[in-house]
This record gives sequence, structure tokens and C-alpha cells, in this order.
Amino acid sequence: MDIKKLIKKCQKNNRKAQSELFYLYRDILFALSLKYCKNYNEAEDNLQDAFITIFNKINQYNFKGSFEGWMKRITINKAIDKYKKTPYLDNFVQEETIEDVVIDAEELQLSLDELLIYIQELPDRYRLVFNLYELDGYSHKEIATMLTISEGTSKSNLHRAKSILKTKILSDKDCFKKKVLSNG
Repeated sequence: MDIKKLIKKCQKNNRKAQSELFYLYRDILFALSLKYCKNYNEAEDNLQDAFITIFNKINQYNFKGSFEGWMKRITINKAIDKYKKTPYLDNFVQEETIEDVVIDAEELQLSLDELLIYIQELPDRYRLVFNLYELDGYSHKEIATMLTISEGTSKSNLHRAKSILKTKILSDKDCFKKKVLSNG
């Protein structure tokens, strides 16, 4: 079925069309949820909340721009809203000096799934900024607005996220090498 026709049916609360839309986009939006959530269960909850909002607000979609992009924005905002309600997000750390930390997944020999596991282990405030900037291409100005923080705080949290990731990945790689060498 044509996506435009499917959307129009969803706008008329057609349950079959809603189900079809859900199955058409659930994997894409779940993968997106995994980037912003700590674990699988949280990502499932976020996906469900996102689809509830999508179906409740589908009449607001005016067929301008990408429908998938519209749904992705709702999914990301659902995850961000959850973390905004938690008190520890008020404690975004702003550091004075920022040197760029480069994480090269190929050089570190990491698959995307392995990198995602490390990203999910980041503290919420760092994970959100890292994902918004590095994986979804938002600017620090946009991130600052979305998370109600300053641009400098966004930059320092990105730096801290990269630093934590690189340290953790390199540490795990060193531990693995030592284990292999001691068993070999």
C-alpha cells in the first residue's frame, strides 16, 4: 500500500492501517530507541510511547517533509522527555578545556552492535548528547535547546562521552588481550 494512503487511513483511526504502519516502521524506530535508552526494555517502552504519540498526533502530519523523519523526531523526543524528568539531568557537567577525542570504530575493531553496547552504558546525560551529535547530526545549538542546557555544556558533555567510551573500549581490549595471552 502507498504510504500516503496508509497515513490517511491512520488519520481516520483505522486499526488495520495503524497495525500495518507499526509493523512497517517498528524495527527502524526500535533501533533508534536503542541508541537513546539504557537497555532493551527501556527501548521497548520508548517505542510503545512513541507509537502512542504518533497515532495520537498523526492528524498533525501535513505531508510536508519525510514521514519517517517526523516519526523519528517523535521517538527521539520521547526518550529525551523521559530523561528531562529525572533530576540528575540538571547536573550536566561543564568542563573548562575541551580537546577533541576521536573514536574510530574500525581502528578499535568494533562492530556497530558492540559500539551501541558501550554507548548504552554511558551516563544518560552523556549518552543523549553523544547520540544527538554524533549519530543523528544535531548541532550543539540544537542539542542545547532540546535538553535546555548551554552550548558549552553540550560540547563538554560530548567530549566527556567520547573520553569515557574510548577509555572503556581500550580498557576492555587490553583486558581481552591479556586474557588471550595468559591462556595461550
